[in-house]
Amino acid sequence: MSVARPFPTIALVGRRASPGIAEPLNRLAAFLAERGHRVLIGAETAELTPLSGHRSVPMAELGREAKLAIVIGGDGTMLSIARQLAPFDVPLIGINQGRLGFLTDIAVADMESVLAAMLAGEYTEETRSLLDATLMRVGGSSERALALNDVFVSRDALGGMIDCSVTIDGRFAYAMRADGLIVATPTGSTAYALSAQGPIVDPGVAAFLLVPVAPHALTNRPIAVRDSVLIEIALLRGKDAGLHCDGQANFSMSEGDRVGIRRATHRARLLHPKDHDHFAMLRRKLHWSETPENLRAQ
Repeated sequence: MSVARPFPTIALVGRRASPGIAEPLNRLAAFLAERGHRVLIGAETAELTPLSGHRSVPMAELGREAKLAIVIGGDGTMLSIARQLAPFDVPLIGINQGRLGFLTDIAVADMESVLAAMLAGEYTEETRSLLDATLMRVGGSSERALALNDVFVSRDALGGMIDCSVTIDGRFAYAMRADGLIVATPTGSTAYALSAQGPIVDPGVAAFLLVPVAPHALTNRPIAVRDSVLIEIALLRGKDAGLHCDGQANFSMSEGDRVGIRRATHRARLLHPKDHDHFAMLRRKLHWSETPENLRAQ
C-alpha cells in the first residue's frame, strides 16, 4: 500500500520543440495551481513554452526544490529527465505524448482525473536501475554518462564489424565480432535490446542484459547477469566505432578504448496509477494476442 505524501511543489517538464505541448502544459499548470500546488517549469521547457505566473528554473535547481516532477512527452523525454533527476530522488509521473509510452503511461485525455487520484495518494511506486558508463580512452582521458535504457558499443553506420572483448568483474567472458553490443537494464529490455532479440525482463529483476547486435557467430547469444557486477567492453578492432548511452549521449571510440559499465548509485523513481499492471501494459503496447485483422484496423 502506498502512503499519501504531500507534493507541495511540482515541476512540469515537456518535450522540447513539440508543437502540441503548450495546451497540455497550460492545462496541467492550471489544474495543479487550483489544487494548491506550487508549480515550477523546467527552464528548457519554458524557453519555447513559457507559462505566465509560474517560475522557470534550471534542472539542478528544479531537482532541489520539487517534490514531484510530471513529464509530458514520450519515452525519450522521460529517459532524459530521469537521468537528470535521479540524483535528487525526485519521483516522476509520465504523461504520454509520444508513440509507445512504456515509461509515460498516462494519456493526455485522462491526465486530470488520473492525477487527482494519484496526488491524493492513490499510486504505486517503483524504482528503476540506471547504468553508469565510463569510457576510458587509450590516451588517458575519460568520458562518463548515465543510461536508464541501455549502453551500446557499435560500429559506425558506414564502417565494418567491430571486434570486442567482454569481462565481468575482471574475469574474461568472451570476445566477439558483431555490429555492436548492447548492455541494457530491465527498463531497456523493451527498447533497442528487444529489436536485437533480447528477452523482456520484469523491472523488478536485479539483472543487466548483454545483447549482441548481428554477431558474426550465431553462438553469441544474449545473456543476463546480476546487476552488481562491473562489465568492461574493450574495442579490439574496428574503425569509426561509438558509445551511445540511451541514444542521447554519444562518444566516438578508437581501438584500445574500454568502457566500464556498472549500476549507478542513484535510481529513478516512477509513480504509476494504483491500478498499473506491467503485463497489461506489455500486452497493450506490444499487441500480444492480437489477430492480424485487429492490427490492420488500428
